[in-house]
This record gives sequence, C-alpha cells and structure tokens, in this order.
Amino acid sequence: MKISKMQELLEAKVLCGEEFLGRHVYSACGCDLMSDVLAFAKDQAVLLTGLVNPQVVRTALMMDMNCIVFTRSKQPGDDIINLAREHELVVLSTDKSLYTSCGLLYTNGLVGSKGVAK
Repeated sequence: MKISKMQELLEAKVLCGEEFLGRHVYSACGCDLMSDVLAFAKDQAVLLTGLVNPQVVRTALMMDMNCIVFTRSKQPGDDIINLAREHELVVLSTDKSLYTSCGLLYTNGLVGSKGVAK
C-alpha cells in the first residue's frame, strides 16, 4: 500500500516527509509500548502509536520502518519531527484511535506483523 493511500484512509495530516508519500509499505505494527515493537515486530514498514516521544522515531529506525502514524490527535514536538525529517521518515497524524486506524489499514489490505509473541 502506498503511504499516500494510508494518509487518505486515515484522513491524516502529513507532518513531515511529504516527498516520500509514494513509498510502499507492506505491513504495519500498532503499539504504544516500544519494547514490544522491538521484541515482536518483524518486517514492518509503518508504526502506528499514540506515544509521542523521540524513542518512537529511534525505534522505527532500528526496525527499518519508513513511516510513523501518531493516532488520537497526538502532535509530536519539533524535536521528534526534526529527527524524523533527518532520517527521511514520513510522519502522519490522525484523529482516529489506534484500534480504528489499524482496522482501517487491515481491511484495506495492509497486513500485520509476522512476529510471534512467546
């Protein structure tokens, strides 16, 4: 799925990385606990979260993700946006909940993590 399609489905605002909206994502992870993202997310391309701090960007970078969607109308600070911009990440913000956002993407063909909790 193109990131631009995700933006449309989620009615999301682009906070940075508009020039990369044509990139494709093949899977997603919705989580507010970054340790779970690190432990269980595999082969992800987009991280959906309501957590707003620089660790979200650092986690996305460690997992080779190329897009972050902040849910529940969360607005990251300039430090987060600048860090994401520096690493060419797309950052979106939607008014929708994490649950609804994940559901919309899933029902439109974006699969979840292949990681398995142990």
